[in-house]
Amino acid sequence: MDVTDSRLAGRVAVVTGAGQGVGEGIARRLAQAGATVVVAARRAETGQPVVEAILEAGGAATCIETDVTSRDSVRHCVAATREQFGRLDVMVHNAFTSNGRHRLEDCDLDRHWTPMSRTAVWGSLYCAQEAHQALRAARPHGRLILITSPSGVEGSANMPLYSPVKAAQRALAKSLAREWGPEGITVNCVAPVAGSPALVRTFETNPALRAAMEARTPLRRVGDITTDVGSVALFLASDDAAYVTGQTVVCDGGSFLGL
Repeated sequence: MDVTDSRLAGRVAVVTGAGQGVGEGIARRLAQAGATVVVAARRAETGQPVVEAILEAGGAATCIETDVTSRDSVRHCVAATREQFGRLDVMVHNAFTSNGRHRLEDCDLDRHWTPMSRTAVWGSLYCAQEAHQALRAARPHGRLILITSPSGVEGSANMPLYSPVKAAQRALAKSLAREWGPEGITVNCVAPVAGSPALVRTFETNPALRAAMEARTPLRRVGDITTDVGSVALFLASDDAAYVTGQTVVCDGGSFLGL
C-alpha cells in the first residue's frame, strides 16, 4: 500500500462486484488511498480473497455478501457497514451480469435483458436509495459512483441491449446529481475499458484481439483495472473532485472521443 496517499483516510467505501475485475481494481485503489473498503461480492468465496490481498498490502477491508438485484441485500450491506464502521462515505456500484455479445433478432429477454437490467439499472437504484441517508450524513461529502460503459454513450452494434442499460446509469447519475447536489453529494460515472481477468484470458487465446484493441487505442495499450480505472474512481471519491458531479469519465485510453 502507498502510505503516502491518504486522500481517503478515515473514510469508508462500499464497492459492489469487487470480487473480481474492475470492481476489484477499484477496491484495491481506494484501500491504497486509506479508505476502509467493504468488498460487496455476491459470494464470499470471490470477495474474501480480495479482502485478504488488501489486508496483506496494509489496507483495511471486509467482505459482505451482497446481491445487488435484491433491495434487501443492498439494505443489509449498507446497514452492516454503518454498524461496523459508523459511517459510509463512498458507494461504488460496479456489479454487473452480462451474457456476451448478441444481435437483436437473437436476444432472449430472460437470458440477456433481465440479468443486465437487474444488475445495472435496478442495482444502481437500490444502491442509490439505500446509501442516500448515509451519504447525506457523510462529512465532508458523500459520493455515489456508477460504473457504466462507453457503449452507454455511443451504442454497440454487437450488444444492443447492453448499451441501453448502461445509458440508463448515466441518466440516473445526471438526475441524482441535480437532486442531491444541494445536500453536498456528488454523483458520477466511470466508463472503463480495462484488462479484467476475463479479458486477459481472452487475449491469451486470441492474441490478435489484443493487437486490434491496442491499435485502435491512441495510448496503444489496454487499461489496468487498478492503476488506471481505480485511480479515476479514487479521484471522483476524493476531495479533488469536490466540484465534479453529473459527469461520465471515459477511461479507455482514447478509444472513444465523442464527449
